[in-house]
Amino acid sequence: MACSLGHCNSGCAGIGDKDENRRPATQNGELSYSASPGGGDADPSTNCNSLCIKCKDRVTISVSYPSISGGDVGRFCIDCFRGNLYGKFRFAVTSNAMILPSDNLLVGFSGGSSSRVALEFVHKMQEKALKNFDASRDRSLPVFGVGVAFIDERASFAFPSNDFDKAIDEMRLIVSNLTPPAKQFHVVPTEVIFSPDCAAGRAKLTELITSIGDVTGKEDFLGYLRLLSLQKIAMENGYTKIVLGTCTSRIACYVLEATGQGFSLAADIQYADARWEVPVVLPLRDCLSEELNMLCTLDSLKTVEALRQPRSGINGLISTFVKLLQEENPSRESTIVRTAGKLTPFCFNTVQEVDDHKGHLAYQRRHKKYNLKHNESLPPESLCLICRSPLMKSDVTDLNGFVDSGPITEILLDTCSSCQYQILPKDPSSLEYFHSLLPKSMTSLGKNNNNHQKCLR
Repeated sequence: MACSLGHCNSGCAGIGDKDENRRPATQNGELSYSASPGGGDADPSTNCNSLCIKCKDRVTISVSYPSISGGDVGRFCIDCFRGNLYGKFRFAVTSNAMILPSDNLLVGFSGGSSSRVALEFVHKMQEKALKNFDASRDRSLPVFGVGVAFIDERASFAFPSNDFDKAIDEMRLIVSNLTPPAKQFHVVPTEVIFSPDCAAGRAKLTELITSIGDVTGKEDFLGYLRLLSLQKIAMENGYTKIVLGTCTSRIACYVLEATGQGFSLAADIQYADARWEVPVVLPLRDCLSEELNMLCTLDSLKTVEALRQPRSGINGLISTFVKLLQEENPSRESTIVRTAGKLTPFCFNTVQEVDDHKGHLAYQRRHKKYNLKHNESLPPESLCLICRSPLMKSDVTDLNGFVDSGPITEILLDTCSSCQYQILPKDPSSLEYFHSLLPKSMTSLGKNNNNHQKCLR
């Protein structure tokens, strides 16, 4: 029966009276129909609100899979949901020139649904590029490479040895089961950024983590070390970009966690971040964690959750708070990210222009189409040696009461107020020793800041 309301926007298309051929057949006086999940005609007796809002033909995921709830299960059918999610990924990649034919990508893989979908979508793009390469006559555009990396954090968290080894084997199997081109899987412990000798690096890492008293600061610091480890893998193996599975839900939490940073908040929530030696890109920035979890369920994408650590401190409270907000209104996370997106990005929040002629023209077309503007008038930013947040002039001149020149003053000048409060030891006499424990990849950044800081002072 068709909707009797003249203003129905559900796309039911007048089921029952518009197309006589779609009426269900009768068997023994009862209605019969054929409807398969993700395909085929919708059940004509189904309420019009159960039809996909895009194709207006198939039933939604909530009808096909009643056990799945939340997100877009009541809006899209399986095929349209899958296409919509991949479309968000593809648009982010295309409009921000994240992946070029000459690239060699390193996908950060934690085993969760976000990094699993990021790996799947990058592999899908690579697979299509390979088909186009084989079909083309001149083969002028090469196929970008892909590698996968997992950071071993057993030195920082207590994992049962058997569970950890099993989880690594499962990740290795996920990567190896992807169709060609083959992808190298890197497993690197965090302590290698401190010393080539893992035992010495583990001892230094343990001592450094123990010296941080703030629970939230300790968790944030481990996140910085994780990104430094990915940088080390990328530079040693010739990768040109790092792909992370950071999604809208995670960014929404980060916006609230880092609101106090103010000036530097915009640096970490953009699609691209080129302040690192190897640029970092976030192609899933417009995707919700609920959507990513749903896709893993629908497409049977295996995830590894055994090594997932619960968030603690202020980060844990905010994650719980945002989750409650999302349950009340499914658009809350997106609203938070859109609001934060109004902040002015930095000059390093874009990928660098490429040298080859074809790539350069394509890059220019994208930026012209989507109005991505470079602000080349801004001076190079001075970065915090711990979190790499851009430093304001007030950050490098406010010494928190220390007016004497020397190593202590230089350490404070090289760090942002957030790291000074949450990570650096409160005792001034311990600052130099704490600084000596930091990996060289951090302390070398402070040396690069010196000239810029002297000008500001």
